[in-house]
Amino acid sequence: MSIPVESFFLNPTAAGTLQQQIRQMVAEGVLAGRYRPGDRMPSSRGLAQHLGISRITVTLAYTDLVSSDYLVARGRSGYFVSDTAPRQPEFPPRRRGTVCAVDYAALTGNRFSGQERLAKPEDWSSYRYPFIYGQADVSLFDHRNWRLCALRALGKRDFEALTSDYYERDDPLLIEYILRHILPRRGIIAAPDEVLLTLGAQNALWLTAQLMLNPERRAVLENPCYPGLRAVVRQTGCAMVSVDVDQDGLPPEALPAADVVFTTASHHCPTNATMPLERRRTLLEAASTRNFTIVEDDYEFEMSFLKAVSPSLKSLDREGRVIYVGSFSKSLFPGLRLGYIVAPAPFIREARALRATVLRHPPGHIQRTAAYFLSLGHYDALINRTRAAYKRRRILMDEAIREQGLTIAGQGGFGGSSLWMRAPDPVDTEDLALRLQARGVLIEPGRLFFDPAAASRRHYRLAFSSIPNPRIPEGIALIARAIAETGLTQA
Repeated sequence: MSIPVESFFLNPTAAGTLQQQIRQMVAEGVLAGRYRPGDRMPSSRGLAQHLGISRITVTLAYTDLVSSDYLVARGRSGYFVSDTAPRQPEFPPRRRGTVCAVDYAALTGNRFSGQERLAKPEDWSSYRYPFIYGQADVSLFDHRNWRLCALRALGKRDFEALTSDYYERDDPLLIEYILRHILPRRGIIAAPDEVLLTLGAQNALWLTAQLMLNPERRAVLENPCYPGLRAVVRQTGCAMVSVDVDQDGLPPEALPAADVVFTTASHHCPTNATMPLERRRTLLEAASTRNFTIVEDDYEFEMSFLKAVSPSLKSLDREGRVIYVGSFSKSLFPGLRLGYIVAPAPFIREARALRATVLRHPPGHIQRTAAYFLSLGHYDALINRTRAAYKRRRILMDEAIREQGLTIAGQGGFGGSSLWMRAPDPVDTEDLALRLQARGVLIEPGRLFFDPAAASRRHYRLAFSSIPNPRIPEGIALIARAIAETGLTQA
């Protein structure tokens, strides 16, 4: 049977090259059972004329399908669906409308899905004024060199790194670069058995909390703090105590009795306060005297563009009391989901074993691509470019905020990619965010950053990592206008 040429059409919104689209159409037709073994494909000339494309494009697509065993070429007769082409399993699909007899909400208790999370629209990039945190800027990222590194990682020379199961190990090339280049910038000297790769900082914090905390232990969290951390710590069943931060971050003198203290010393989340060196030493002395462990989430340390970066707590630690968490999610891009833990070898050994119960290791190809990108100098060039861009945007933000009379609650003295804001008393920033979203402006309400027992609805975060420079003053003006309207409404 001949497959009619009318079965094929190009979708103008489809991703990929024309050759890839033809391949996809044929493969989907074979897998769905529409094209059966022995069916004859349209001629390359006929399909090219029908689709209005080059004949060589169709020929290349057919050749690729032959190499994948979807098609077979038979001399002058043309191309046919292969007798050994991949097929879908031959069993009937599940009927629609099947009733689930299990009450999974009762079985799971909705312990995880019921937790509140920071909400960001999936189409955030379509908004004109996206003041949201943690998203990559397409205009800054080095797509070309990342692609070249990915292609190199896909080559035959790196076949083992791409395809092998490392079991519980990590890519030695990436570990070596972290040990020799990334950690020394934070004043940290470590050995290979003191580093573990993770799926981002969130995964690192989860592993750490699972190992260090239980219902008999107490954890101290900064207030406000990263909402994801509070959710992670809550899962352990431990006692949680929130300690209010000041303009210099977490105050050691305010710490209650604790087993583990979590801190973001370099750039406090979300206020961006930078803990002074003397306070860092005081915190370490308290840890030694009172026998607690510190978990240091050192996010955004690369974005110190106002002053020189401070040494990490880990670099000042002389007793192995600091567990250090780092990530490439903010410095490269969030979708990479690649982070690391640095800690004494006995802790890393346990963390590696726990990680193995959930996943063996982060994907080998991702590790090797990142290793090449870092080792070839592209990472440092990207950091320099991003730091300069953020500095310009920060200046624009400061000027626009001052001009519009808005209030900065915490901006930090070293850099970062966001500002912590406070609205006037009548303003509920969750309502404000909804009204601004309708005007194309995205902000992050601050309630979820605080201890639920005393959450503030007046704070909000404005990030500048993903908004073009010319739109910053316009967006800040819209925020100020919306706040003024709220005040008038309340009055």
